[in-house]
Amino acid sequence: MHLYVVFAHPSKGSFSYAVLQAFARGLREAGHTFEMGDLYEMGFESELDEGQYFRELGLDPDAPVPDDVKAEQDKIDRADALAFVYPVWWSDCPAKLKGWFDRVLTYGYAYFYDEDEQRSSRISIEKALVLCSAGHTVQHLEETGIAESMRCIMLNDRLLGVGVKTAQMEILGGMMPGDDTYRRENLSRAYELGRAF
Repeated sequence: MHLYVVFAHPSKGSFSYAVLQAFARGLREAGHTFEMGDLYEMGFESELDEGQYFRELGLDPDAPVPDDVKAEQDKIDRADALAFVYPVWWSDCPAKLKGWFDRVLTYGYAYFYDEDEQRSSRISIEKALVLCSAGHTVQHLEETGIAESMRCIMLNDRLLGVGVKTAQMEILGGMMPGDDTYRRENLSRAYELGRAF
């Protein structure tokens, strides 16, 4: 299987980067191929500008998109599956990744309406995996309802609503700065998710 792996963290010294490396090692050992999209390294422009905003309002599925957006859409088109690796900041993904969704999942590509007003998508992805590291424990995120809200937005709205057939979120929690209690367990889980993909 070929994946497009989207990574969103500004530091290669981060735990999120260690998660990415463990997951990639598992993918390689399982015989999968993948293309990496490091949004910070590539300097991906995350803000939707006025031109692209009006393009979306126009509901013209054939209207051109910016070159960097088209490049990301091409990466999705080459993939059988998607994976996202990022830290949880204020109960969501970093703004850089949120902007990727804002700009890349365009009208006419991620969604459009046919003559019968039925919603469709040009995206055809078998499955997606979301790997996010969090300072709080998974138990805390579940008890407070934050985990459910994260799954609802990332899986139901951003992925399952636009041509992804199945999607799963794995929260690698308990990663408070200076506390390595869950580090080995979380990296092992990331590796296993790559191996079992």
